[in-house]
Amino acid sequence: MSGSLFDDLDDPGDDPAADRPAPGRSRRSRAPLAVRMRPRTLDEVVGQQHLLRPGSPLRVLAGEDRGPAGPSSIILWGPPGTGKTTLAHVIARGVSRTFVELSAITAGVKDVRKVMDEALTDRDLHGRTTVLFLDEIHRFTKAQQDALLPGVENRWVVLVAATTENPSFSVVSPLLSRSLLLSLQPLERADIAGLLDRAVADPRGLAGAVRLSPEAREHLLDLCGGDARKALTSLEAAAGVALSEHGTAQEPTPDEGPGAPPLITREHAEEALDRAAVRYDRNGDQHYDVVSAFIKSIRGSDVDAAMHYLARMIEAGEDPRFIARRLIISAAEDIGTADPTALQAAVAAAQAVQLIGMPEGRIPLAQAVAHLATAPKSNAAYTAIDAAIADVRAGRAGPVPPHLRDAHYPGAGQLGHGRGYVYTHDEPTGVATQQYPPDELVGTDYYRPADRGRERQIAERLQILRGIVRGQG
Repeated sequence: MSGSLFDDLDDPGDDPAADRPAPGRSRRSRAPLAVRMRPRTLDEVVGQQHLLRPGSPLRVLAGEDRGPAGPSSIILWGPPGTGKTTLAHVIARGVSRTFVELSAITAGVKDVRKVMDEALTDRDLHGRTTVLFLDEIHRFTKAQQDALLPGVENRWVVLVAATTENPSFSVVSPLLSRSLLLSLQPLERADIAGLLDRAVADPRGLAGAVRLSPEAREHLLDLCGGDARKALTSLEAAAGVALSEHGTAQEPTPDEGPGAPPLITREHAEEALDRAAVRYDRNGDQHYDVVSAFIKSIRGSDVDAAMHYLARMIEAGEDPRFIARRLIISAAEDIGTADPTALQAAVAAAQAVQLIGMPEGRIPLAQAVAHLATAPKSNAAYTAIDAAIADVRAGRAGPVPPHLRDAHYPGAGQLGHGRGYVYTHDEPTGVATQQYPPDELVGTDYYRPADRGRERQIAERLQILRGIVRGQG
């Protein structure tokens, strides 16, 4: 096997000689490919160009441009594998910088205060700026985040915090107000493609020890989900498979000449990566964004988009009971009496999931989604109850008409309760002309059926019913 792939290599830094593997080093301690390929300057960073324009906070922080107010603390928010840690390490290479890295998983208030004390000393005695990289800041408690405030506000440290969760919900307001929030976007396919090609050829990467077939390249791009780290990790695993097979092969394959580097095929890539990365956080933005898109697709009658979002939630391990509950709400809110069977289908799907569990539960869920997405839509019942509630809250809730009041207890008759009530079953049409709402709501229409589905017939019947009840027919 090629020593350029499996010998140990520490972070190469800026020393070209460090790109060559040191002889005799342990193969087990070699840094992962994603670490070795980490950019050393902002110009090597792929993607995120909206954050890397001349004079941008990141370039000022990295020491490449000068800002009038000096470097600002920043919070990097984005999906995994989009370059948050990479940007922090590039910033750390600035002149007169002390770089300190903490993980919110293991660090506590004591660790933060120690960094603050040392940073203040470095600034006042040595003129050095301390860059504090805090990974997964959303895991810090409020007290731990509050411990950062004095250092950030007085610029004892320049904080570079990374998070995959929306900082508006996971970072305390005082820290947000003292930092710049920079949103990182998922990498484009072309960005990751270039990164894979560079990793194959670069001395810090695979150094030409293997070749990457177009089919394998496309497979890695299809399944990495815009995650550069996952793409490079999968490439390294696929290269290991290819080199292992090459080492045991008796003869070169037809597409290889004598001494040619082994070719990473699609089969090698599939062995390394056989399932796409699903960006989904059951407690974060993705949870709410995907289910929002799911319900809006059903409401918009796009059954194919609704199936896509259902698949994403299922693959990400979302609780199927949560999905079923959302379907029940959608059936009542967006379909209503335009198709009364929609609510029955949603409730039946929820019961089926409880009975059979997953993965088979995906089938009744899909059936319910297909039913709801293709059903006629009406929110008439939903808007009717909200309008009625609004009137009640506004004080429009007069006394119940006397003839509708309970007349079954002793003395009710003397109060006039039930006097004059018309029993509807005694009427030839089964509908009686009499007042039902309080006086101030007589003639108020809350329910307005849509001209779709079964509500078209309901609207015709409702016009007749209201005419009889109100004495207008």
